[in-house]
Amino acid sequence: MRFSRRFLNRLSDQPDVSDTVVVVDVLRSFTTASVALFRGASAVYPVESLAAASELSSSIENSVTAGAIAGGDPAPGFDYGNSPSELMKAELAGRAVVISTAAGVRGLQRFRHARKLYAASLVCARATAEAIRTTGAEEVCFIITGEWIDRDGDEDIACADYIEQLLRGEPTAPKEFAQRVRKSDFGKRFATGSWPNLPPADLQLAAHVDLFDLAMPVSCAGEHMLIRTFSPLP
Repeated sequence: MRFSRRFLNRLSDQPDVSDTVVVVDVLRSFTTASVALFRGASAVYPVESLAAASELSSSIENSVTAGAIAGGDPAPGFDYGNSPSELMKAELAGRAVVISTAAGVRGLQRFRHARKLYAASLVCARATAEAIRTTGAEEVCFIITGEWIDRDGDEDIACADYIEQLLRGEPTAPKEFAQRVRKSDFGKRFATGSWPNLPPADLQLAAHVDLFDLAMPVSCAGEHMLIRTFSPLP
């Protein structure tokens, strides 16, 4: 199995990856999506445009919207922000969640034609590695979404490092990866408690390694992408 890395904000001149792509967004898109599925959501629909997300939600009975604009503020008019701690308290059983975010969702859209596509975060990292083993892969490419002009993206690099070590069968130290999430540029903003829409509770959840035994494979249903639970662990 071969491994590679790409950074979402440096993709302009790079070709698509055709085998297995893991789009990583620890803070917070795919931690939020993991929570939604853990809370019983029937599916998560990642939609890049806020307007398109609202339109899709209006066409799905009993669905809810979750999302944020660049910087992390809640998307105007949505039911929930891009906040895993908020969704932990939501009644989502049997409901579809339509999510729109500035980084993770955009990464999924960019690689929608990969043979296998996964959304990943630290809370479901081991399950993601097991899903990749189950379905098989010759090459796994990790897409790092959290690196911006003012952010190092180490929360996503840490998650990719952990999943790669698991796939290689190497010894791992989960606490080290959790600490890297907390100490990343973006993680520190949550830790201060001074950013109203970046609560410390979100960081606490996002840095909890292997909290859920579910992976998040992404598929296409017509023009829409959707994420459903896949539980590869015994």
